[in-house]
Amino acid sequence: MSCRAFVLLLPIRWCGARGPPPVLMDTTPLQGPLSQLGPLRFQQVRRTGDEPVFNSLIEHHHYLGYEQPVGEHLKYLVWVQGRPVACLAWSSAPRHLGSRDRFIGWSAQARRRNLRFVAYNSRFLILPWVQVEHLASHLLGHMARRLSGDWEQVYGHPIYFLETFVDPQRFRGTCYRAANWVLMGYTTGRGKDDQTNRPNRSIKEVLGYALTPRFRQLLTEV
Repeated sequence: MSCRAFVLLLPIRWCGARGPPPVLMDTTPLQGPLSQLGPLRFQQVRRTGDEPVFNSLIEHHHYLGYEQPVGEHLKYLVWVQGRPVACLAWSSAPRHLGSRDRFIGWSAQARRRNLRFVAYNSRFLILPWVQVEHLASHLLGHMARRLSGDWEQVYGHPIYFLETFVDPQRFRGTCYRAANWVLMGYTTGRGKDDQTNRPNRSIKEVLGYALTPRFRQLLTEV
């Protein structure tokens, strides 16, 4: 007789607790080759009944926790065998990002006009009990194929370019590189509201991925 392991995380608020409450989750280890994992189901959960599940998983299993995105954004749960295995969040891109702006080569006017065509991968979580080699890069590849269409369905315009940050003190960014994302440069480590011109946080790699070969032409139009 076998039994599945559950983390008993009932939606109870403790005094002083903030953020999405935890949920009941099957934590039975999921291992093996990607080819034997079974079909993956991608579910865009923003404004659906499963959005709280996404929020809770990010809050309790991602090292940055959950923050409510501002502006345009989409949230995805990835399911296997009726269980969530991953979460991906995409949101509006930062207005000023020097390495990205130099890589694209757009003017300030073009950036203001076309920034809405860039999406930022703000959260990417493979749940800790899921250990499937190459899964992360496979998910990124699938997202690259569907995100623009989903974005256009919700917001009325496509996406031409993707970007994200990787903290090299914590991660190597292997899955992004395996999915053909490129290093555009580094953050300054100062934050958007800095007044000191001195680093006050970790310097991160800035990675990008073009969804169309014409991304520079499309993004530099004014």
